[in-house]
Amino acid sequence: MKKLTLLLLLASSMAYGQRNLNIEETVFGPRTYAPTALISSNWIPNSNNISYLDKGYQNLVQKSATNTGSEEIILSKNDLQNALKTRIPNEQINLQIFPSDYKWEDANTISFILYTKQAHYHIAVNVKNKEIVHLLETKLEATNQEYTTDYSKVAFLIGNNIQIKDNTGQLTVVTADTVDGILSGSDYTHRQEFGIKKGMWWNPQNDKLLYYRKDETMVTKYPLIQWDTRVASVKDIRYPMAGMKSEEVTLVIYDTKTKQKITLATGEPKEQFLTAVTWDPSGQSIYVGVLNREQNHLKLNQYNAQDGRLIKTLFEETASTWVEPQNDLLFLPNNPKQFLYQSDRGGFNQLYLYNTDGKLIKKLGYQNLIVQQLGDFSPKGDLIYYTGVTNDGLDRQLFSVDLKTGKTIQLTQGTGTHNAKLNSDGSYILDQFSNLTTPNIVQIKATKSGKIEKIVESTNPFLGKINPPKIEFITLTSADGATPLTGRIIYPSDFDANKKYPVMYYLYGGSHSQLVTNKWLGGAGYFDMYMAQQGYIVFTMDNRGTDARGRAFATATHRQLGQAEMADQMKGIEFLKSKSFVDQNKMGIFGWSFGGFMTTSFMIHHNDIFKAAVAGGPVMDWKYYEVMYGERYMDMPQENPEGYKLTSLIDKADQLKGDLLIIHGAQDPVVVQQHSMEFVEACIKAGKQVDYFLYPTHEHNVSGKDRIHMYEKIARYFDMHLKK
Repeated sequence: MKKLTLLLLLASSMAYGQRNLNIEETVFGPRTYAPTALISSNWIPNSNNISYLDKGYQNLVQKSATNTGSEEIILSKNDLQNALKTRIPNEQINLQIFPSDYKWEDANTISFILYTKQAHYHIAVNVKNKEIVHLLETKLEATNQEYTTDYSKVAFLIGNNIQIKDNTGQLTVVTADTVDGILSGSDYTHRQEFGIKKGMWWNPQNDKLLYYRKDETMVTKYPLIQWDTRVASVKDIRYPMAGMKSEEVTLVIYDTKTKQKITLATGEPKEQFLTAVTWDPSGQSIYVGVLNREQNHLKLNQYNAQDGRLIKTLFEETASTWVEPQNDLLFLPNNPKQFLYQSDRGGFNQLYLYNTDGKLIKKLGYQNLIVQQLGDFSPKGDLIYYTGVTNDGLDRQLFSVDLKTGKTIQLTQGTGTHNAKLNSDGSYILDQFSNLTTPNIVQIKATKSGKIEKIVESTNPFLGKINPPKIEFITLTSADGATPLTGRIIYPSDFDANKKYPVMYYLYGGSHSQLVTNKWLGGAGYFDMYMAQQGYIVFTMDNRGTDARGRAFATATHRQLGQAEMADQMKGIEFLKSKSFVDQNKMGIFGWSFGGFMTTSFMIHHNDIFKAAVAGGPVMDWKYYEVMYGERYMDMPQENPEGYKLTSLIDKADQLKGDLLIIHGAQDPVVVQQHSMEFVEACIKAGKQVDYFLYPTHEHNVSGKDRIHMYEKIARYFDMHLKK
């Protein structure tokens, strides 16, 4: 497919009745002007019918893939309300909408989580007789609920400890640690790096619970000042800074029958990372990815679930930069001795088929295709479906791969972003699709004939309401001359190529990020569009180090964060400067978190480009950042002193030019406030003026209505310095 170097969103229409976005819509606009879609759509098991919520979120309805014109109510909100009142008579439950997080347990039963003022409930409802067939209740303060596959038990956390409740109401206390710094079952183990999404796993037989036990008593406490009392208080968090003592984690099995605990023999050193945790289908063993603290050597180990001993290491993975496991193993449904493993060791994240002896059976990769999200197996278990990244990172398509032959087939077409899934027998694909010029299309495709039936074709949600700016994709080349880079430019609504405009250069640039994608609006935020409507050229580009372009693209930044990234962003800056409509004397730059680091870096290392800048939650020195993320990219300060000195901005404050506004959340537990405070102090010592603003009740991101205040502050700052 040929790359689109210039793809237009819409001509800048000035139709009667249209207006620009207001500042409130920078936050609430995505909901107000959402393209028409199918809400909470799912295939009903063992059928050709899809289910979704109606426009008022009042009913669960279904539509047939073979007769897409008709719609039938399966279960109404009122039916569900009555069933709940019958089963939970003591609760004052008043559903406002039908639960959007429902899922199908079988062809007749849906389940969902209900949060009330008194408790949390996991509920299953038979949609035929409209009765609740299952209910598990946990306390309101319970977190991290983990249910057995048969929903006979639920494990959850009360504070830092695990409890289990079964469907008879019996409660079991699994851990009762009172020592500050001992946590069990937490999904925040290893700070949720390495693909960690939860801290507890039930075995397939639903009688043993595997969980993380995290000991961070040796990790330095970091104080966060809380302003919600008359006398401010201190909330201490455990924050392992780069090069300092990190947490020690083990994995423990709790047997619900014997009430015994067994710790897996994951061994020394204690400062290592345990991830890709997967039960064997038999329940007899457990697989764990054991990654060293240096994050360059992974062992995939098998442990005995009866006594915790190490059975064997199946294989090892090493790298000169880093190894970053992101996914659990996935066992084949028809062969419990084989599993799929994901790795980018070949250059792109792809699938590898192994057996439980550790033998590689087949690499299932295809060209430079990147596996983004695994789907289901085919009914026969001979295929696996997945969403793959194509078109130099811009597009998302659905693929199937034959597990025996490795043959890969693309199942969706049309450049853009496809969110697609197949029905139980693989005969139909439900595809929600958008691209830069297409708000949303929902369609059903027959896999054999290729026939497509459109269910929804959204019109432009701005039409007749908001005057949308013109958006284009542009393609440049990375600073090393090796890789195409995709950028996005947004023009003022009344753009005139004969005039000159100020610029807001918005960037992030860090790992696992991608700001420019081929979906509706090109991935642009509503604040980007607002600023364009206020008369700015708004530009964004993804540099080396960001996501969806492969391993070499990501690892180019190793041990010197910000350097390759700035070199690439300079290509975007050169592109803008080559345009006659850009006012080179009125350019501003804005970024948050890693983007705040990049913003400040430009104001120091390339201090003659931008007149004004806004850096939110910025990293100023990587030695103040945490172990798991920071050491992956920078190694320890002891190992890479030159890299830490090069990338630190604090000792270079005397090079600051232009107007810089730093914004920070006062309770930020991710990029702690010490970063910006150290930089401000260095600016004072260097005689450099810098503007500073705190959001006292916010952490790393400013959310809710306060975000409107933040965007207004940023817009005013650029107006003040770039529109004089």
